[in-house]
Amino acid sequence: QVQLVESGGGLVQAGGSLRLSCAASERTSSPYAVGWFRQAPGKEREFVSGIALNGGGTWYSESVKGRSAISRDNAKNTVYLQMSSLKPEDTAVYYCAARRRAIARRPTAEDEYDYWGQGTQVTVSS
Repeated sequence: QVQLVESGGGLVQAGGSLRLSCAASERTSSPYAVGWFRQAPGKEREFVSGIALNGGGTWYSESVKGRSAISRDNAKNTVYLQMSSLKPEDTAVYYCAARRRAIARRPTAEDEYDYWGQGTQVTVSS
């Protein structure tokens, strides 16, 4: 069973940057992929970015492509999401999620992930 803990959220000004961290605790094996999702009040949870832990492949939603970079440090069992050029629309609770099993395509749906952290709040002021 994988436990995930997010950190790095906070209040930033529009145009600023923030780095989120997702620390994974694994009991039996490493997850195949880790993804970031976000949910703003009154809106559905949406995919932000994902990374395959073994090969290091990455993928992004169109809303953050070009402004975000996901990376991982396998030695620390940690995945990072570097966000730049932040907009007020980026304000949301950001969740880290892990997928246990390998998949041929890049998982972007909520139900394609098995474990979830508690979330970290990101607030972008205008």
